[in-house]
Amino acid sequence: MATIPTREASWLERAAAFLLFLGVLILAFFFLAAALVAGAILAGVILLRFWWIKRKFRKAADGEYIAGEYTVIERERLVEPPDAEKRS
Repeated sequence: MATIPTREASWLERAAAFLLFLGVLILAFFFLAAALVAGAILAGVILLRFWWIKRKFRKAADGEYIAGEYTVIERERLVEPPDAEKRS
């Protein structure tokens, strides 16, 4: 089996590798931050859409009934039906 001869990296190569690693780490951080912001915006849009649909359904349900105030002007007397005597 053949072996590849290795040598110790110089300080310049180590510094370049460190700077490359640091650059990749910074890029990964910004990609993660952008993904989190995009996810938060998407979640906000979805929640806003659900709220809008719920509001629309609530308005539709409120429109089914007419609510209002009234005043009794004159009361009518209850007249018993003619066959009420037969039932008693």
